[in-house]
Amino acid sequence: MRKIVRRHLGKVVAGTGIAVAGTAVMVAVTLPGSAGADDSGGTGPSGSTASTANTGGGAGQSAQQQGAVPPGVVEQVPAEGKKGKGRDPLTDGEMAQVERLALNRQLLNSGENVEGARGPQRLGIDLADPEAAEVDDPNAPRRADVSYYDYKDDTLVTRTVNLDTGKVERTDTQHGVQPPLSRAETVEATRLLIADPLGAGLKADYKDATSSELTSPDQLLVTSMVYKAVPGAQPAVLDSCGDHRCVRIFPKVKNGPWIDARSLVVDLSAHKVAKLG
Repeated sequence: MRKIVRRHLGKVVAGTGIAVAGTAVMVAVTLPGSAGADDSGGTGPSGSTASTANTGGGAGQSAQQQGAVPPGVVEQVPAEGKKGKGRDPLTDGEMAQVERLALNRQLLNSGENVEGARGPQRLGIDLADPEAAEVDDPNAPRRADVSYYDYKDDTLVTRTVNLDTGKVERTDTQHGVQPPLSRAETVEATRLLIADPLGAGLKADYKDATSSELTSPDQLLVTSMVYKAVPGAQPAVLDSCGDHRCVRIFPKVKNGPWIDARSLVVDLSAHKVAKLG
């Protein structure tokens, strides 16, 4: 297996840790399969079951008297209201309201998402910080910031919505700012890499690991990070990364090994793949 893998562009990585060097900004992620595992190996309750047989000292004692742990009680999650209070997390209803208000017709018609379709790429919705004069006001209005990446002109657009009035209070547009990637962008970057000739090594390593052909991002578990160019540190084709939306991906075979694709960068703005020197 080792001899076969060395021929490929992307190498199968034996461990789960990938050391990332260079000029990229790391996205905080939890690696697939690393959270929520039960390491105790137990399948039953933590206390032992006591015997109720009469040993001559009196009537059989109950399991609770013997020190057994009583069964736990699971409380139902309280119903979520339509509107939060103060610094409460945004409710589902508020999220839907904010998304509807933020994406007006002008932004929808002029913007472009990661797949080239109409409308900017939504990155996230977050509860906005209160205004300076409202920090100590318990009745301060709740606001939400909605962020989009517009691939039409490579701009980050942030719109602040007042949830009390239902109005967009401000719109900020920035160039050269690269926030963490959305899931849709990571999927599109993976799709472009699979379809590109430079993805041949990735596909070969996947076949070595699974005996199956890699044709879709759905076959992988992928984390990603933004790549920003530093003058002279990469091929000229990647010099626009930072103004363009560029990605490095870290693919993992489902229920299998990681595949080393660190040398490849996907320029989502230009729909191109390039290899670092």
